[in-house]
Amino acid sequence: MTLRLGQTAPDFEQDTANGSIRFHEWLGASWCMLFSHPQNFTPVSATELAAVARLAPEWARRGVKVVGLSADTAEGHIAWLADVEDGQSCMIDFPVIADCDRTVSMLYGLMDGAATVPAIFVIDPAKIVRLVMAYPACTGRNFAEILRAIDSLQLADAHAVATPAGWVAGQDVFIAPALSDAEAAARFAGGWTSPKPYLRVVPQPMHDPDRRVTP
Repeated sequence: MTLRLGQTAPDFEQDTANGSIRFHEWLGASWCMLFSHPQNFTPVSATELAAVARLAPEWARRGVKVVGLSADTAEGHIAWLADVEDGQSCMIDFPVIADCDRTVSMLYGLMDGAATVPAIFVIDPAKIVRLVMAYPACTGRNFAEILRAIDSLQLADAHAVATPAGWVAGQDVFIAPALSDAEAAARFAGGWTSPKPYLRVVPQPMHDPDRRVTP
């Protein structure tokens, strides 16, 4: 994996099962979750596509556009997605990039020999990569964890906080270490508790990104 956190997500123009897209233009001012697959008609990938499709309201509520990628042709994708929809009883309404020439896989550092690695990239509205995860092909991905990570990222961006291990929305958070006590006092009028000097614990700030995916 050569693409790192904090780098700009590479732009590209590529065919999908829904027609050609230019990535940055398609993304607009939304967050993005891009997830890759080694090839079509594989059992783990089929369940992953269905899992992401069933979470459509959750992606939309967070203002996240979803895009898949598989190292096959657009025509192959059309047949594969129809098969997944039939077998998994779901509706896939997000694009899946046709990366048969491995153009995007190479741009995003996904090549492992001749195969495309199953990976996840979370990209923010400024086109900056905020999360990178790679998986073995035998292990299906947990997209509830990706939603949890996006919740943490969006909360941190809006309120200068950090989230502890296992945090879920609604639980207490930490004031970001980068804030001085004076800066923290200006932001968190209710104060904080400090079981240790470096732990400044506050209730999660109210947060509703109020973003929606642009069709």
